[in-house]
Amino acid sequence: MPKFKIHHITRYCYEVPVVDSANQIMLFPLEDDCQDVLRHELIITGEPVIDLYLDYYGNKVGSFMYTPSHKELVIDARMEIVTHKRELPADNTPKEEQWSNLLSLTYQIPYIDFLKQEKFNALPEVQAIANAAESRQVSVLEAANLLNDYVYKNFKYIQGVTSVETTLDEIWQLKAGVCQDFAHILLAMLRMIDIPARYVSGYVCPNRNGMRGEGATHAWVEAYIPFYGWLGFDPTNNCIANELHVRLAVGRSFSDCSPVKGTYKGTANHRLDVGVSVSYEDGITQNDTATILTPQPAAPTNGQPQNSWRQHMEMIQQQQQQQQ
Repeated sequence: MPKFKIHHITRYCYEVPVVDSANQIMLFPLEDDCQDVLRHELIITGEPVIDLYLDYYGNKVGSFMYTPSHKELVIDARMEIVTHKRELPADNTPKEEQWSNLLSLTYQIPYIDFLKQEKFNALPEVQAIANAAESRQVSVLEAANLLNDYVYKNFKYIQGVTSVETTLDEIWQLKAGVCQDFAHILLAMLRMIDIPARYVSGYVCPNRNGMRGEGATHAWVEAYIPFYGWLGFDPTNNCIANELHVRLAVGRSFSDCSPVKGTYKGTANHRLDVGVSVSYEDGITQNDTATILTPQPAAPTNGQPQNSWRQHMEMIQQQQQQQQ
């Protein structure tokens, strides 16, 4: 039973003072048979009253207002979590029964929410790859593993080339991004072959195993496996999510699970810094990145310079189009 201490800081810095900041936070780890929350503490600028409720997907959500004039808003979350190893599916049910079971869920709640496919231009191309992995000749678990492996091997993990606003088409063209982009692609592929899939936000606690995604919030996907239930797949690390993954929230996409979001009255010019650190069972913290807040990548807008990787990929695509 691994025990983790997680420190997550979010800081908004405004160019000039702003007022009436309304915020929603999803910084309350899920509690179930696989995850226990031993301690949870929130320290927020101004010590506002936090209203708590459960959303449609069973996530604990907090909302608060901070109305005074301010140039900085800090949300400091500290938590202590114990995780339990999840038993994996036996995968011994006949393949035909598994796929038939999924078809029976098509119009059932809650699965209908996790089967709705996002529309995008590259859908036929992605669909062909997803269909090849499924083919009804393998089990649902094997198909999900194949797609998880495909995303891991065909997309480069590069920070700063995407944002929360990046579309599926952009991710597909870049073949690069971070955990939320890997999860976004895998979600689409699983849903294409009738496997209910949901987005998961949380943290990866590699315990010195070097998995990608440490030092920030992490994202992966949970797929519904017939006669078993929800099972996590981490395409960023090409593994099944287990006791080294701490879950914060689940939903249809990132927008349902964003750890912090809100609005305010004032200038649009601001900076968002985020820091996450993880202390392991022995109490040792490898990198206290929570005290070294790093800028959150902003969504690219027209007229702003793009990063070099994006420019490089667009140049290659233009050259390929000219040669055709």
